[in-house]
Order: sequence, then C-alpha cells, then structure tokens
Amino acid sequence: MSQSSSDSKGIDEPLLGLESCPSVPISALAGAQHLLASLAGIIAPTLIITSALGLDAYTASLLSMALVVSGVATWIQSQRIGPFGSGLLSIQGTSFSFVSALITAGLIARSQNASDEQVLAVLFGTCLAGSLIEMALGTVLPWLKRVITPVVTGVVVMLIGLSLIQVGMTDIGGGFGAEDFGAPANLALAGCVLITVLACQVSRHPWLRIASIFIGMAVGCIIAAIGGLYDSPQLADAALLALPHPATLNTGFDFSLAAFLPVAFIFMITAIETVGDLTGSARASGLAVDDELHQKRLRGGVLGDGLNSALGALAGTFPNTTFSQNTGVIQLTGIASRHVGRYVAGFLLLLGLSPFIATLLTQMPRPVLGATTTLMFALIAVSGIRILMAQPIGRREMMIIALALGLGLGVGMVPDVLNAIPGAFADALRSPITMGGLTAIIAELLLPKMEDAEVFNPRASERESTDSINADQEHA
Repeated sequence: MSQSSSDSKGIDEPLLGLESCPSVPISALAGAQHLLASLAGIIAPTLIITSALGLDAYTASLLSMALVVSGVATWIQSQRIGPFGSGLLSIQGTSFSFVSALITAGLIARSQNASDEQVLAVLFGTCLAGSLIEMALGTVLPWLKRVITPVVTGVVVMLIGLSLIQVGMTDIGGGFGAEDFGAPANLALAGCVLITVLACQVSRHPWLRIASIFIGMAVGCIIAAIGGLYDSPQLADAALLALPHPATLNTGFDFSLAAFLPVAFIFMITAIETVGDLTGSARASGLAVDDELHQKRLRGGVLGDGLNSALGALAGTFPNTTFSQNTGVIQLTGIASRHVGRYVAGFLLLLGLSPFIATLLTQMPRPVLGATTTLMFALIAVSGIRILMAQPIGRREMMIIALALGLGLGVGMVPDVLNAIPGAFADALRSPITMGGLTAIIAELLLPKMEDAEVFNPRASERESTDSINADQEHA
C-alpha cells in the first residue's frame, strides 16, 4: 500500500461492507432510511421547474417519471451494468444544480411563444444532448478537473444557489400569479415549515437532522390541511397503481443552442461533483481511494450519471445525478452494502407507479415548497462559499471570483445589458450560471499564476487568530 491506511480507508469500517448481503428486514430498513434522506431532493426539482415555467398540467406525469427513473438509475449506479455505474450504494435523482439552468432554458423557449409541449420538447432534447456530453466527460476526467478547478466550482455553486432564491421566495408568497400572493396565511405556513426544519437540525437525534427537509414538508402539509389550505379533490379520483404516461409521447424532442449552453455547463460541473460524492461514499464504505479500482468506479459513476440522464430525457423527466446524501447516511448507519440499493430502487419504482402519490405531491401548497427550497438554495450558496474557503485565496483567485460573481449576478439583475448581442447567444449569457461560469473558466485559463505573498487561507487565519489569543492570555 503506497499510502497510510488513513489515506486509503474510511475513518471507520462499516458494519456491512460493499458486498455484504444483509437480511430482508435489515435491507428494507436501510433502504427506507436512504429513501427518507433523499425523497425531498428527488421530487422538489420537478415541482420547482414546473411551477416556474407554468407547466402545471404536466407536473403529475413528470413527478411519476422522476420517481421511476430515479429507481432505475439507482439500480444502474449501485449494481453496475457493464461500464455504467460505480457499484457503490448510491441513490440517484435530479440535482438542484440543474434547476436554474432548466428554468432558464424553458424561459428562452417561452420567449419564442412556445407552448407547454414545445417547452418540454426543448428541455428533453437539451437534456438528452447534455447527457451525451457527460458520458464523453467520463473518459477525460483528469483533463476536466484541470479546467473545472475548485475556484470555478465554488463560484458556480454559489451562483446556482443565489440565482434560485427568488424562485423559492415567490413560492413562499403563494406562487407565480397567485391571487393571495403574500397573504399572512402563506407567510405563517412557510414560517412553520422553517421552524420545524430548524428544530430538527438542532436536535441531537441524527435521523431528525438527516430527514429535516422531509419532516418540514410533511408538517407543513398537515398544518395546511388543518387550516383548509390543502384541498385536493383530485386525490379521490387518483388510482393507487397505474403505469405512468411519459410526457415525451406528447411532446417529442427539440433543440435550442441558447437553451443548451447553460445546461451543458451544469453537466460539466455535476461530473466533478459526482467524483467528489463517490469518493466520499467510498471512504465511508471503508474502501481504498488511491488505486485503479477506485478510478474505475469514478469513470463508471460519471458514465452512469450520463446514461441515467439520457434515460430520464427519453422517459420524460430531468437529468439524474449522484446524491451527496449517500455519504452521510452510510457514515451514520454503517451500512455500505450495494445490495441495499436494490431495495431503494424498488421503493422508488413503487412510488412512481402510484398516481395517488404523484397527485398528492403535485397539490403540495406552494408556501410549504417555497420554505424548504429557499433554505436549500441558500445552503447551496453556502456550499459554494465553503468550497472557496477551503482554497488558499490570493490576488489571482480574488480577481477570478470577483469577475465571475460580478458579471454573473449582473446579467441576472440587468439582462437588458446584452440586448446588442445576437439573440441566441445573448439568451444563453443572460443565465448567471453561464455568464459566471464561462467568465471563471476563461479567467482561470488566461490569468497568469502569481507568486502571491498575500494569500488568504481561512483555516490558516483561524489558527493564527487562535494562537494570538492564546499568546495574549499567557502574557496576561
């Protein structure tokens, strides 16, 4: 072994290793735990995108297919089929990183007077093309990591979170075009959800913390039902089990370069995120992360994400990527068996085959969804800040961050500044993610490396501050 065991293994050996085959009750319980930790993340992106683009007529269908494809994708990623899949216990769903880019793509289509079906056709065609890019990226991961550096990734993740907060706050008020927008009842309901999530987060019970978003949404729906805000007559007519109807049968596929650019960029970013998520899951599973087998898992994981995203587009839903919750649940439970992934996949398929469940989720009050998503979007921005804080920040890095944030947020606030640029290219650059991300990449490639004596490292600064306080105390 070329490195110490602490570098190659997880901190603790799992109770059940990767190839363990636990009993049915244990597997079902572990699968339910993974499902509980990931369910809100699986359903929320579809609800947000359809609400922002006015696609309410297709929400139930898209949700059913999101759950079905998530189940199929989880099976592929955890069981590994040919070169596709990491072979780790890995739950799949639509990353929040895609939400802003897909909303932007849909708005571009709307600006050209597209119908609901035409908007979805553009989204599905764009996602299908992007999935092919991600599968290609799986073969050139070392090169990609040299271009998409931590500084670029941190800035883009920040822009993703910041650009989505407006969508969450609109839902808190009642949703786009709501007659009672900003009503006290809507704000109070959202406040109850936020209080519930925060109460779970400060709890000492780890499972309350992991399932806080799901619990907050459930409590919000119960309060709304008691207050008469959750009236869903469609539930009485919804069947318990039925085969879902893929939206692509009605919409087909279309392609728009302006819509494609922001989505393609997110596929690049999520490929890097998948590498980090799978490495964390491998460490938590007690596996080596410095050998060829791990590199094979990473390549298979990125290829699996690409294949699963293609399946999602063909089935009428949005891209599927590896969830970061996997690492936390494996660390908490000590169960790393990929055999458990089959149970999670089965649970997701059952949920997706239930129109009753899809209708129930579709009718969720907007303030409930808005409260949870606003918090999650803000946490995405905080994640970007943490990525940046983990890096030494010199003058060069500060200029890259400043340029990317300034131009990215600037075009989001004043989109008319690009009116003189040709239409399709301007539409793509009006996305804060595209403008900020491209700016960061170009600056990363063009700005020369500097021998910077004034490098800011937050961790080092914290240590220096602590040492200074201790020295002052000893002197006193």
